[in-house]
Amino acid sequence: MSAAAYDAANPQAQGPATALGVHFPATNGSDRFALGVTKFLRLFADTFFAKRYGHRAVVLETVAAVPGMVGATLNHLRCLRRMEDDRGWIRTLMDEAENERMHLMTFIEVCKPTAFERFMVIAAQWLFYVFFFGLYLLAPKTAHRLVGYFEEEAVISYTHYLAEIDEGRSANVPAPQIAIRYWSLPATATLRDVVLVVRADEAHHRDVNHGFANALAGLPQGPIAACPTHVELVPNWKAAA
Repeated sequence: MSAAAYDAANPQAQGPATALGVHFPATNGSDRFALGVTKFLRLFADTFFAKRYGHRAVVLETVAAVPGMVGATLNHLRCLRRMEDDRGWIRTLMDEAENERMHLMTFIEVCKPTAFERFMVIAAQWLFYVFFFGLYLLAPKTAHRLVGYFEEEAVISYTHYLAEIDEGRSANVPAPQIAIRYWSLPATATLRDVVLVVRADEAHHRDVNHGFANALAGLPQGPIAACPTHVELVPNWKAAA
C-alpha cells in the first residue's frame, strides 16, 4: 500500500499535514541515474532489514545526514570563490543535516544498534560520503535529485513503520526525551508521534531537494511541504555569549 493510500484508509495516521504521494518523474538520463541508485539502495535495505524499521532508521539516518553537510560545504566554498550570495542554500542544507542527525539520535534510543549494524554505519557512511562528494562536485543537480528520491522512499518507509505500530507488530513505546524536547512534543507522546513528525521532516527535505535540482536545471520549483516545528540547536559558544 502506498503512503497516500495508507493515510487515506487510516485518518488517525496522518499527523502533521504531509503530501505523501509526491514523486518527481525521471525525464532525462540524470534523473534516471538518481532514481536507479535510489531503487538499488531501497532493494538492499528491504533485503537486509525487512520490517525492522527501527534498525533500518538507525543505519539509514547516518547516511541521510551526509548530503546536507556535503552540499553546504561545497556551496560555501563555491560562494567564497565566486564572491557571491548563497541564496539561503547553505543554512538550509546545514539545517537538513542537523535534522537528520536528530532523527538518528532519537532512534538509537528506541532501537539499540547491534555491533554489526554499527560496523555497517561506519562502512556505509564513508562509502556514501566519498560517492556523494564526488557526485556533487561533478553534477550538483543530479545530487539534489538523488536526495529528493531518497526522501520519497523515506516517506514510504516511515508510513510502513506507522502501519507496523498501528497493527501491533511494533511496540508503541513512549517517545524518547530527546524527541520530546526537539519537536516540543507533549510529555505523553509515543513512538507513533515521533514517526509522524520524522515523516513530515522527510517530506520537507524531499521537496526542498527536488526544488534545488529544478533550480539548477532552470525548471520551476514546486510546493514545499511544511517542516514540523523543532527547537533551534544553539552552539555552546553562543549559549555562553
